[in-house]
Amino acid sequence: MPDPQRGNARDVNTLHWHTTAGRFRRASLWLGLFGLLAFLLADLEITTLSPGTELARIGSGFLTPDFAATEFLWHALANTLAFAFQGVALGVIAGFVLALCWQYRAVRTVSAVIRAVHELFWGLIFLQLTGLSPLTGVLAIAVPYAGIFAKVFGEFLEEADGRPARALPTGSPRLAAFFHARLPLILFPLRTYSAYRLECGLRASAILGFIGLPTLGFHLETAFRQGDYSAGAAILYLFFLLIGTLRWWLHRRLLPLYLGAALWWAPPLSTAPAGTLWRFLSEDIVPAPLRQGAGLEGLWHWTLRLMGEQALPGVWHTLVLSSAALLLTALLSLLLFPLISPRFGSPWRRGIGHLLLVVLRTTPEFLLAFILLLLFGPSMLPGIIALALHTSAIVAWLSGRFTLQWPARADGATGVRGYFFEVLPRVYPNLLALLLYRWEIIMRETAILGILGITTLGFFVDAAFAEFRFDRAMLLILVSVLLNLAVDAFSRRLRQHLRLSLNEGRTLARLTPAMPGAAR
Repeated sequence: MPDPQRGNARDVNTLHWHTTAGRFRRASLWLGLFGLLAFLLADLEITTLSPGTELARIGSGFLTPDFAATEFLWHALANTLAFAFQGVALGVIAGFVLALCWQYRAVRTVSAVIRAVHELFWGLIFLQLTGLSPLTGVLAIAVPYAGIFAKVFGEFLEEADGRPARALPTGSPRLAAFFHARLPLILFPLRTYSAYRLECGLRASAILGFIGLPTLGFHLETAFRQGDYSAGAAILYLFFLLIGTLRWWLHRRLLPLYLGAALWWAPPLSTAPAGTLWRFLSEDIVPAPLRQGAGLEGLWHWTLRLMGEQALPGVWHTLVLSSAALLLTALLSLLLFPLISPRFGSPWRRGIGHLLLVVLRTTPEFLLAFILLLLFGPSMLPGIIALALHTSAIVAWLSGRFTLQWPARADGATGVRGYFFEVLPRVYPNLLALLLYRWEIIMRETAILGILGITTLGFFVDAAFAEFRFDRAMLLILVSVLLNLAVDAFSRRLRQHLRLSLNEGRTLARLTPAMPGAAR
């Protein structure tokens, strides 16, 4: 029986692949050509008059952070923590309950749909239902995280060793069998993955400020839009400090205390008047032709017009931007993973590499895109760079960690020869599997970049909410969900074709304790 604290020795890398080099070459070639085509079609125009001057001003602001310039900064920090703790806790509970029924297709479908909708889209929806309240922030995190936790926990349970359960006496109660023979096997990865998700929840909570909730993102957006880069830098440094010190202040024994403080600071209550939910469901999201008595014919024309004018252009731009970002992510990942590999460089250089990757993966891609928009203007270029920087830091970190587990050879090649002839062939399957797995997440993040002004699906969703056309917004969000599910299905088929088997949840769970910002 595998030790739940250490896992199965065969499962060290979690990834198993059995395919040919030819398949890898063909798949990589087609993905590369697809990404190049996306770059040719993408809008990469720089529309600002003097990006160099703006970059110098931002750089100056980062060198002179002003922690006293923002009013209620500590309130925003407390709100960010409170929303994240409550949202992740609620997501863990709901996801665990769903995972117990993971064998049912309906549960898997519901989980896939709710996690395909980004936290910001959920935030925009709940703003209409519960107002500008703590409950909106908590639910915007909890609902999609419930879908994510359900998938990961469900896979943990499916892959758990069944021999302890079979060894129990016949007729043992199912509940007792679960708690004594199955739960202990998944408790360690479940706990560590939840800790990793808390870090993600903090990032999600921060960017909820961009839709008006009083978290760090609200003050960050205000400071940068006003050109007060010293104030913006101070908020960003505070956020880095919060994430970077997680391993020292986040301990599972203190979680009840943190959760109690979060509930006390920001009780999850609604500020919306009674009857809002019923009006939203029975009137607001009902398509306009049906409300106005135009019947099914009117609904058909309304749908066609909305698809032609907004949904299809939004889907096209989302696909182009995400495909270009995927290619740039792959190239950056290949360049960045040696930064933390013991096969390359000295310990101090690996330390700098770790710091760089932590900063890049800690900064939400939405926030990176916002800052780059100030430099380059509202084209696809800021979104592509932001998504690639953030995602490549995650992929490079995980790929670099795999090289730590290889025994060093005294006669092994070093330098460029070692990279191309020894390390890269062994790392590449892991790296490719991670990239394909992250494709759906890149697509999901691409859609919400529209809220910043880039013409992806989120641009039209945000406009519909701003015009109180909730029926349009819900249809466009549905299109976004279908697009994410289609990309996820394609990515999964491609991984099956390459015979790459990756459980990223288990991979992260195994590697998270060593990550800066992970819980002990």
